[in-house]
Amino acid sequence: MTDIALNESLGSSYDQARERLRNALEAAGRAQDAAKLLAVSKTKPAAMIRQVWQLGQREFGENYLQEALEKQTELADLDDIVWHFIGPLQSNKTRAVAEHFDWVHSVDRLKIAKRLSEQRPAHLAPLNICLQVNISREESKAGVLPEALEELAKEVATLPNLHLRGLMAIPAPTEGVDAQRQPLAALREALTSLQSSLPDAPLDTLSMGMSDDLEAAVLEGATLVRLGTAIFGTRQSA
Repeated sequence: MTDIALNESLGSSYDQARERLRNALEAAGRAQDAAKLLAVSKTKPAAMIRQVWQLGQREFGENYLQEALEKQTELADLDDIVWHFIGPLQSNKTRAVAEHFDWVHSVDRLKIAKRLSEQRPAHLAPLNICLQVNISREESKAGVLPEALEELAKEVATLPNLHLRGLMAIPAPTEGVDAQRQPLAALREALTSLQSSLPDAPLDTLSMGMSDDLEAAVLEGATLVRLGTAIFGTRQSA
């Protein structure tokens, strides 16, 4: 594929993703700036990220640490890019994440949060944190269970180099908007409850909704919608 064709393809996909979000916000009766696209760029080359950045996108989500660090080096001249780590986070990766990312969406243990706080460089702003909630109670999924969420949130909110911003979830796949809305509504209600119990925390973020459930997520108050394939296309086989 030529650079021109790649630009045209990316531009068309990105415009379609933005239009889909605009339509979902309008249908939900929400302001057009009430939710933002998080472009999930895992497995995609830095050149594609640069092209989407040139189209106006600033928030990018990465799942794989080493891959992300290499892209960040290549894109170091884009000083207003905002990097979100959205993948599973083990203890041996926290230092690099604390040093190189603006957001982490996948915190589900106090140990991980403490390490991120301790390892966040002093010259950087506090790291924005979303707690990942296992809202569908799937054994195969990471995330804190809903009944343990408030205790974890209260602990994380006290850590000095973190800003607890909200919640993230990846619900079990279901068919139909009504069925999709149920776990997303539960996540929204969990955030509302935390806002009452932690009034001093900047809890303003619901990271939920992907290609298959964007409309349901926007109806239930999503503020960050994570889209990968819809923008960048399917992953290429090795």
